[in-house]
Order: sequence, then structure tokens, then C-alpha cells
Amino acid sequence: MNVRFTSKWLLSLSTASVLLLTACSTLMPFQSTQLPPLIFVHGNGDSAALWQTTMWRFESNGWHSDLLHAIDVPYPLARDADPKEQVGRSSTTEHMNFLKSEVEAVMKKTGAKQVVLIGNSRGGNAIRNYICNAGGAQVVSHAVIGGGTSHGVQAVPGLNDANEFSGAGPFLKQLNAPKNDKGDEVCGPTKWLTIRSDNNDKFAQPDGLWLGMKGRATLVGFDGPELKGATNVVIPRIDHRETSFTQVSFNATYQFLTGKKPANNIVEQTQVSLNGKVFGLGQEPSNPASGNYVNNLALNGAKLEVFEIDSATGTRKGNVVHQKTIVSDGNWGPFLANSKVAYEFVVQAPGYATTHIYRSPFARSSQVIHMRPERMADADKAAQAVVTLTRPRGYFDADRDTMFFDGKSDLPGITKGTGAGNSNVRLRLSDTDQRSISAEFNGEKLIGQTWPAAQGHTTVLELTY
Repeated sequence: MNVRFTSKWLLSLSTASVLLLTACSTLMPFQSTQLPPLIFVHGNGDSAALWQTTMWRFESNGWHSDLLHAIDVPYPLARDADPKEQVGRSSTTEHMNFLKSEVEAVMKKTGAKQVVLIGNSRGGNAIRNYICNAGGAQVVSHAVIGGGTSHGVQAVPGLNDANEFSGAGPFLKQLNAPKNDKGDEVCGPTKWLTIRSDNNDKFAQPDGLWLGMKGRATLVGFDGPELKGATNVVIPRIDHRETSFTQVSFNATYQFLTGKKPANNIVEQTQVSLNGKVFGLGQEPSNPASGNYVNNLALNGAKLEVFEIDSATGTRKGNVVHQKTIVSDGNWGPFLANSKVAYEFVVQAPGYATTHIYRSPFARSSQVIHMRPERMADADKAAQAVVTLTRPRGYFDADRDTMFFDGKSDLPGITKGTGAGNSNVRLRLSDTDQRSISAEFNGEKLIGQTWPAAQGHTTVLELTY
């Protein structure tokens, strides 16, 4: 079943809700007294932190926080070749088994007989693998996949068929094999929803621009994330990550699960409790020059400090308000914060730059405020200050978004006509004096301070929405 939302849906959420309700009218909605646990599965190289605002939206619409579980895959990057062991990366089988163990733990903790799985990108591969190949169909009532790589990021025969994301490879071919005489690609009795962009998902493109093969056909279309037999929702201009982490994707998910549109966006709390983990970066021992890879393992011995800052200048308003040395559980909190106050988070660890992270005030409590210090790249060392603007839950699109970084509307490396494919931009500044630096993205405003790169400091302005 396919549901296509026109561009007017982005302006009128109620219209979208009516459309999706019609599409899903045959589903049995959950009642508020029997809401199931939701388990969120992040994508390739990501962490549970990306689900922060999605979990806020579910909380604001009836789900208790005890029923919301976002997992952190220890090694979130896929292997270059799935059958071949690779330091710091996980296979499809390892990914699936980790998800299976997390589902079993949640069911034991909550006493629930069934759960809902919600995944983005690579997370969808693990969800499908678990449901179709490891008994998950009996315990997963609903599965939601945003920006799924269900038919690969490329499907050229012989072009690294062993990779998990090859549509011509054995992993996806067995998942996509017809499950019945209708040719459905989904396993029952689980009910399935996919959410995709009309044409702005960097990993569902007929041209290989975002794969480093510009001008070469990928043999994957814009509809690559869809699954035959699922309810398939199309939302114009959203990007790969926005298929899971925006208000519009939440609305589609919520209505699929409940049969009604959400009543609220994010309901703000006054005092909030924040926690999360401090993660690090790995290097392949035999080839340190290959660069860093992300992992979701505790960065033992790292030190974290929190300062309240002036919302107009980014300067500190006093002494440290929270500090902690990270141990094996990775936790840096809990920290009681004010939802009206902006904070600076400083992470220090041997082998890393002292990383100053500035974010918008936190509207609600969260246990997935994860942080990762940066390593200073060789190209950064000649600068007086280095500032990164990052959007973890989406990408920057010069044709779509209103953006400013250090007073300029043109962001480095973000050009018109290429769509949304970069979530990080970096400035290397020649300013010798510390000063305020700001950014704005579609109305969300950030303010921070520059710090001396020569002394091993870097600044990160991190968008929430």
C-alpha cells in the first residue's frame, strides 16, 4: 500500500493525518491502556542519541518514558564485506543478534508480550533480518523503517556484492525474496510501515553522486526504501535522516501505530534530568592512517564539565554546574537542568581535542544525550580556531533550508542543486581573539564561543531539530 503526501502536507499536518488514517484504517490501533514498548534502532555509524526528539514526541503523546528504549550498537558501522571480519565494524548477523538480545531484555523488563521496532537506515536491515530470519515475527507487532536501504544504495552486479548495502548481494536478495504469491517482501504477521523521501534521500538515488561514483547508474530508484506488502509513505523533500527524526515522520509513525494523529508536538518540562554516554573513536591497529571509526563504547577516563552560558553571547555565566569523570558505564550524568537555559558541555580525553559543545536548551528530560569528543585533523592545526556546525538528525539542503553560520548564508560545501547529503560543516578561522559564534537552521538558533586550536580546543555547535 502506497501513500503519497503532497507538498501541502508539510504545511498542514492535519491533512496528512487524514490521508494516513485512511491508508491504515484496517490496522488495529493500540489503546492508551495497552501501549507497547517501542525499541528504536539507529543507522550506520549512529547512536541512540538521534532518537532524542522522537522519544520526546512519543512522551508528549501518551507513551511513558519507561516504554521507550533506544539501543546503542557497540560497533555501528557495517563491514566493507559482510562475511569478512573487520576491526571496529559489525556484520549483519552480529547486528541482528544484538537487536534480538535487546528485544528480549526489554520484554523481560516490561513484561510485554510484543514490541514495536522503529529503525532508520541500516537499522531497518537489522529489523528485517530479525523479524524474517530469527523469530522476531512472533514478538514484533509493528515495524517502522525510515530511509531504509532495503534495495541497496546501489544494485550493480559485481560491484562489491558482499557489502550489506548492495542490492545485488546475497544479504538483501534473500530479504527481498517474495514471501507469498503476491510477491510481498515483508514477513507476517508483523505490520510494516516505510517512510521515504520523494527524491531527496542521498542513499536512494539513480545516480551515484553521494557514493563517490558520479554519473554512474546505481540501479536503485527513489523508491528504493519501499517494501512490497508494507504501507509506504512518501514525504516531499525530506532527507535520509529526516525520514525518522522529524515531526512529519513522527506523525506518520504515530498514526500508523494508533490510528489517529498526535495531539501535541513536544510538551516542555521546566526542570529536566539529562544523562547520556561519552563515546570515543577507534583506529584500526594495523593501519592507523586509515582514519577514525566511530564506536558506541564508553570513553573511560574522559572528563566532562557543564557550564551555564549567556544565550546572547555564549559566554559562561559562572563556575562549572556539573562535572564527572567517565567510567565503564559511560554515563556523564545525571544532571538537573533548566529547560530555559543553554549550556556548554566540555569533553576532555587523552588523544582528543578539548571539545566544547553548544546546544539549544533541552525541552524535556532525556537519557540519550550522548557526546563524542573530536580529534584534531591535520587540516585544522594551522587555524586559530575550528568550529563545526552539525545536524545529527538531518542534512543541510541549500535549495530547501534557511541557514546562517557565523553570519553567512552560504555554508561551506553546501551547494544548490545537489540535494541534502552533508550533516557537518566546518569553519577554520584566523581570529586570534576568542569571540561569539552563531548559527541558525530553519529557526533554531545556536550561540557559542571560539577556542584556541593551537591549545588543542575545538568548538561544536550541535543542532537539535
